[in-house]
Amino acid sequence: MSLIAAATPPRWQQELARAIRDPAELLNILRLEDDLLPAAKAAAKLFPLRVPRGYVGRMRPGEPNDPLLRQVLPLGVECNPAADFLTDPVGDLQAMTADGVLHKYHGRVLLVLTGACAIHCRYCFRRHFPYAEAHAGRQRWQDALNYLYEHPEVDEVILSGGDPLSLNDRRLSDLAQKLAAIPHLKRLRIHSRLPIVLPERLTDDLLAWFAGNRLQPIMVVHANHAQEIDQRVAEGLLKLKQAGVTLLNQTVLLRGINDSAAHLSELSHRLFETGTLPYYLHLLDKVQGAAHFDIPEAEAKRLLAELSTCLPGYLTPKLVKEEAGKPNKTLLPPRMPLADETRSG
Repeated sequence: MSLIAAATPPRWQQELARAIRDPAELLNILRLEDDLLPAAKAAAKLFPLRVPRGYVGRMRPGEPNDPLLRQVLPLGVECNPAADFLTDPVGDLQAMTADGVLHKYHGRVLLVLTGACAIHCRYCFRRHFPYAEAHAGRQRWQDALNYLYEHPEVDEVILSGGDPLSLNDRRLSDLAQKLAAIPHLKRLRIHSRLPIVLPERLTDDLLAWFAGNRLQPIMVVHANHAQEIDQRVAEGLLKLKQAGVTLLNQTVLLRGINDSAAHLSELSHRLFETGTLPYYLHLLDKVQGAAHFDIPEAEAKRLLAELSTCLPGYLTPKLVKEEAGKPNKTLLPPRMPLADETRSG
């Protein structure tokens, strides 16, 4: 009697399964000192480590301050409570109208599809989100669809998580078809880190249903540093562009990672080479455990002013912050330095 072998999972799922979860393994691969390990293990108990091996391959061995490593390595300071840093800094829970359905802004509804993600960024504003009870998973999609049918003023749906691209192509395609059947919807926007950290996720099937869906497709990717965009990532983004997807990027301003005009300028140029426009430069959402990444608003405004002098307008992201209960993101204008500040510089 012959046995039928199970279908081999696609490469992206294999890479996802191989992601590094042990701080000791990460430090060993990068040839870093073991004295970082006790704090990493303590912080990982609060928010687990997870990082794809391909992303680790873009890090510089022996460099504890590598900008990619700093985004994922658990640190002891995460265990220290910080005043004004919250578990729900952007008011997601108060904006939830059904399981996983967030209706904060006029004309747009966000669906939290899953808590799964390919990478655990240490500054994640949803690191404390109760995904087990509050996501629009497959069994709950009908509630979300019913809500959308009942709100004809909504013309755009945003898929988020976790990371929506951690779901397989069949499930995403099924949901996209159901959304396309709602007549007043016009656009489908996906917020995802996977095209940056796991470019293998951009399969032919994914590109095909993007191109074949009635809704206008938008992908908002998340890159914080030019070092993240290697050749494989660039090729994947260009494939999305060729499939008719509008590509935007949002960056989080992070202490010790991208807090200079030079780093942000390099990132904007690299994104544009891949057909991706810089969209938002976010102030850090004040989530408990991420206070060490924070940059004060006044400093961020001065940084934006400096960035504006070396980039054309279309490559300069908008500096924004999100505030719980507000009807839109707060746009922050650049702050030009005072004369005495210029002279002292």
